[in-house]
Amino acid sequence: MGWFTEYWTDYVKLSVRIKKHVFSKETKYQKIDIYDSYEFGRFMALDGYIMLTERDEFIYHEMIAHLPMNANPAIRKVLVIGGGDGGTVRELLRYPDVVVDMVEIDEEVVRVCREYLPLTAHAFDNPRVHLMFADGIEYVEKAEKTYDLIIVDSTDPSGPGLSLYKNEFYKNCQRLLSDEGIFINQHESPYFDDTRASMRDIHRKLKPLFPIATIYQAFIPTYPSGHWLFGYASKKTHPEFRGDEKLLASFKLKYYNKEVHQAAFALPNYVREGL
Repeated sequence: MGWFTEYWTDYVKLSVRIKKHVFSKETKYQKIDIYDSYEFGRFMALDGYIMLTERDEFIYHEMIAHLPMNANPAIRKVLVIGGGDGGTVRELLRYPDVVVDMVEIDEEVVRVCREYLPLTAHAFDNPRVHLMFADGIEYVEKAEKTYDLIIVDSTDPSGPGLSLYKNEFYKNCQRLLSDEGIFINQHESPYFDDTRASMRDIHRKLKPLFPIATIYQAFIPTYPSGHWLFGYASKKTHPEFRGDEKLLASFKLKYYNKEVHQAAFALPNYVREGL
């Protein structure tokens, strides 16, 4: 069939040998493509960038969901903005008392993932999920609810994801959080010039809004450079591990554990300097 190629910079690219181009559609917001590959299984690309693969999606979704849940085990009400593949919601629903409001701008992403990526999208069938198709910016501006956790599971700061990286959006998220609440977002890669600039810009915007604002990391093979960051921000809750280790063991996760939680905040010097 050939190769799918994603350009990480003008001089670096990731190419994946594919078996079949399964689906393609241009929506009002972005271009959705589903491919079957030899090495990474089925994967979804938005506007030419890999969002998830069956082979490594567990790393991103476990780290964006379980780390805050084990920093504050009292979390019950969660808002997910983006996350149309369903992987983040899938991980959150492992906790029996959690209920999720999810706001996704592009309904077609959810529809496509339900059909072609049930590994993650089966979570949408759970009655503890309230799925809304709306603009996340507008939702947090008008919402009056309080959340224990807000996760921004968005694309990169371009296209439909761009508005989710602005000061006003972060201020409204801070307003919706409970006193012990936690805000998590994907924070780009620290390695290449453009993603490092995005990382620095996001961090600069969050730091004045939250007394606790830091970064943690994971290693995801199909994301640019493989070294990926998440933002952690809270009014009061420091990111120490406070979880139930027996409950966590029962999940049989493939990446996240107590030791990974603790080590994820040990940032390399070049990342600290970049911030």
